[in-house]
Amino acid sequence: MTKQDPFGRAIRDHYQGKREEPLIDRDGDETREHSIEEWYFGEHDPEAWRDSWIEGPVLDMGAGAGRDALYYQEQFETTAIEVSTHLVKTMRDRGVRDARLVNMFELRDHFSRDRFQSAHSIGTQIGLAGSMAGVRQFLGDLAVVTTPDATAVLDNYAPEKELTKDVFAIRNDPTPGFAYRVYHEEYKEQIGEALLFRIFSVNRLREATIGTPWEVTTVKYSDVQWKAILEKS
Repeated sequence: MTKQDPFGRAIRDHYQGKREEPLIDRDGDETREHSIEEWYFGEHDPEAWRDSWIEGPVLDMGAGAGRDALYYQEQFETTAIEVSTHLVKTMRDRGVRDARLVNMFELRDHFSRDRFQSAHSIGTQIGLAGSMAGVRQFLGDLAVVTTPDATAVLDNYAPEKELTKDVFAIRNDPTPGFAYRVYHEEYKEQIGEALLFRIFSVNRLREATIGTPWEVTTVKYSDVQWKAILEKS
């Protein structure tokens, strides 16, 4: 049976001008409409704070509809990866030159050692590692496919921030520096699998880098999120 992909299908339908229904995020009885145009088809901000750490070749993980990849590929060799066939097709149709169906948590199965100079994942996808052991494994794998002087840009929600308590589908965790998000997506007749995001603070990210070559060197906060630059030490 083909795995349902309401998220990717809704974004592709939107791109093709065929979407007549909203993409719905559902947490029990609570729902919200997913902001497709705003989150996936807006323009990359050329003044984005993180861009000064991006050099090519760059790996764009969880690249969505290719918003950032389209910008980066005009400057560097760029590889964009996604787990949705719909999203990979959409990126290719939009002009992303190297869009691939790859899970960001299986990097060593798809890329050679020292393949990329920098890595980019904005959208809290790192939380889909599910556990801090999974985050540490991801960082180890990312270290293998990046150069000895590589940089990585990652983000997540900040569980210690007061406003984060109001984030859709958030779950408290009694352990300091942790939380969860759990929800699934619905589009037309399709119902997606439950998504479990592990939410963790920058201090917990620093703990996860122990035993890997990565070091958190720069952090920027918004009201509910952090963005971190990791460099190899």
